[in-house]
Parts: sequence; C-alpha cells; structure tokens
Amino acid sequence: MSNNQLGASSSRPPQSNSEDHHDNENFLSSNSEGENEPQRTGGDFRQVPPVVINGTKSQIINASIVESPLWSNVKLLHLSENMRAREDQHFSDFLLRIGNGEEPTIENDMIRIPDSMSMPWEGEYSVDELIRTFFTDLSAHTYDADYMQSRALITPLNDDVNKLNEKALAAFLDEEVTYYSFDSVADDTRNLYLPKFFNSLSPGNLPPHMITLKKGSPIMLLRNIGPKIGLCNGTRLICRRFGRNLIEAEILAGQFKGMRVFLPRILLNSAEDARMPFEMTHKQFPVRLSFALTIKKSQGQTIPNVGIYLPNHAFSHGQLYVALSRGVSEKTTKVLVKNGSINGHVGIYTRNVVYKEIFAKLRSG
Repeated sequence: MSNNQLGASSSRPPQSNSEDHHDNENFLSSNSEGENEPQRTGGDFRQVPPVVINGTKSQIINASIVESPLWSNVKLLHLSENMRAREDQHFSDFLLRIGNGEEPTIENDMIRIPDSMSMPWEGEYSVDELIRTFFTDLSAHTYDADYMQSRALITPLNDDVNKLNEKALAAFLDEEVTYYSFDSVADDTRNLYLPKFFNSLSPGNLPPHMITLKKGSPIMLLRNIGPKIGLCNGTRLICRRFGRNLIEAEILAGQFKGMRVFLPRILLNSAEDARMPFEMTHKQFPVRLSFALTIKKSQGQTIPNVGIYLPNHAFSHGQLYVALSRGVSEKTTKVLVKNGSINGHVGIYTRNVVYKEIFAKLRSG
C-alpha cells in the first residue's frame, strides 16, 4: 500500500481524488471515497486560501477544502512547533496569535506591529531604505549564493513586486541582459491583435514580456520543468551565465542546492487566467526576478532575513500571517507600512484579515 503526498489548505475542494502539491506545515491523513489507498496531505489553514478571482468572503471560504464532501473522511492531526522560528519563542507566539486572529486589534482589524520590527514611513525614500537594509552593497555579493538565498522582500501585489525588483536590480553594476517573449493567440487568422497589445498584457500566471537580468541576480521558477532535479514552481536560483535561448543558473536551496542547471524558453499559456478573453500563447523563460516576491508566491519559503512592504494593507485571509511567518526571528524581520499611522494611537498598524469560519469547520470536522 503506497502513500500519496497531497496539498490541502490552499487547494480547492476536489472534483476528483487528486490535489495540487503545496508546501505546508500541518499534517493530515485521509481516505478518499471509492479508494482503499490512504492519502497523506499537509496544510496550514492560517495561510492564504485558494484564489477566487474577485471572490467574496463566502466564496473564498466555500472554495476551501474544508467544504469538500470528502472532508468528513479526514483524520486531522496537529503539529505544534514552529520549526522556522523555534529559536525565537516570543516571535513564534506572536505569529500564532496573528494566524489565529488573536492578536489585539483596534478599529477595522488593525494590529500593532512590534516596534522592533517596524520601519517608519518617511515617503517613497523609505522603499529605497528597505531595499538597502536587506540588500546592502549588492555588487559585493554578485556571486554569493548564500547571501541571496537568505533574504527577500515580500509584498501583496505583482505591480509592487516588479517595482522592488527593478530598484534592486539597478544596484548591480554588471551588464544587463533582456529577453523578450513571443506572443500569439490561437485561431487569430485575421490578425485582430497586434503584438504590441500582447506585450502589454501581464497575466499573473505568466512571466513578463520583458525579463531583464544580470549575473548574480536571483530568480524564481514559475513552472515545474524538472521536479526530479529540484526545478519546481517556486524554486529560487541565482543567474550565472546567459545564452540566447538558455539561462545557466544555480539552485539556491533544498536538496539540490548548488547544482548548476540550464533553463530554456518554453511555451506557456494564459488558460488559467479567467480574466483573459482569449487564450494567449507566450514563449518565454519561466522565471521572474526574486529580490522581491508576492506574499502568495512566498508561501512555503523560509527567508532568514525578510523585509515586508505593505503599500496597502492585507485584503484577504492569511496574507499578513504568511508574510510574517516567512521569517525566523523578530530581529531579522522588518515591516514597512505606507499608511500605518492611526490618529490617537502610538506605533505602526496594519490590517490582519482572518476568516475564523475556516477554523470553525476544522473544529467541527
């Protein structure tokens, strides 16, 4: 009898007996209906739930696996130790209160960021200061894989990720290389769409039309292209050499840390993005710069030195928890909130969105 590894907390209720893979921190053991084979899955329901584009709170909750008809067959087991932050119990306890929605709040779910973790907002200059805090003298660390692996900035939205990455990349003195995508639409026999129009689109599940890199810059894979050698969606690497149709890179963490690999251009499509009125084919390297990551994309990462940039407050369940819990200690985690001041209150505040209805389902399941 074999065991299957599955993902849970960020997965939708299954239409079949298979689930998406995810890095998670609890442990579930379940029997699928119609099968005698036990399936094992992990999930932390404090983390970001399944994405429902423009979904309401109730739609997001209903998309959780706890709403699956199979949930009644699940045997729930709990892990109790935060392995990332086990050296800082005070920080670990703080994270647990954030994740459970138990940290004291004032108006509109606003929680106070500990003074030791907060960076003051003093205008757009503060963003540059955040980058300098975590990527000090980048040119001196061009070939330092451990330095790049141990730090990142995270923020909720892709637009802000792109801005942070561009600012950080500019600090490298090496010559830059730019790769452009080749885009098309199936069955566009009348050439209704100009290439310039395709190039302006940026579906969240595709790499950018224009990717600018330098030797030593960190990147993240956006697709599973070689799981057996560690090349999975979410793998972070550092650029070593550039060819016309290949990027030589070094894996930054995990079992295959230090391995040199060649990344090719591949065909991707926008089929997963419901906001697109057509299916676009996109030939590009399946990577993005990873000085900065979205909160969603950082899920599952351990980042010893993490800077969290919140130009806007969290807007969905688990976002703040995921951002903060990428770090390993209060000392090495910093938070920059653009609109963090509240009249009549001392300190820096941000919103902590927690859908406690999901936890109620866990207790009643």
